[in-house]
Amino acid sequence: MKFAIALFAPPHAPSSRRALRFAEAALAGGHQIVRLFFYQDGVHNASTNPVTPQDELDLPAAWRELVERHSLDAVVCIAAALRRGVLDEGEAQRYQRSASVAAPWELSGLGQLHEAAQLADRLVCFGGP
Repeated sequence: MKFAIALFAPPHAPSSRRALRFAEAALAGGHQIVRLFFYQDGVHNASTNPVTPQDELDLPAAWRELVERHSLDAVVCIAAALRRGVLDEGEAQRYQRSASVAAPWELSGLGQLHEAAQLADRLVCFGGP
């Protein structure tokens, strides 16, 4: 089965950890993830800025490791990211700020979520409204 996963919650929210565990289980079960899409406060999962307490799972680092290990398509909504100061190098230069997102993450538009829903058998959302 092909899944698209959308995450709306920040790293400290329980649904972010559930989304990560779901993605790991799906891949371990032989399923495909066509795209991860981080939206609303979920964009913070792609940022290098959050500092995780030592006794908690560093979800941004765990997401990065999963994306890199499985060469996943990981998209961060550019509008939500800009609004929250989560910037890649290009946007940081444009707005004269510091970058907090780098590869493997890609900033792109909401159309990427729509496309992922069309490509996947199931769109699974975590932390949504």
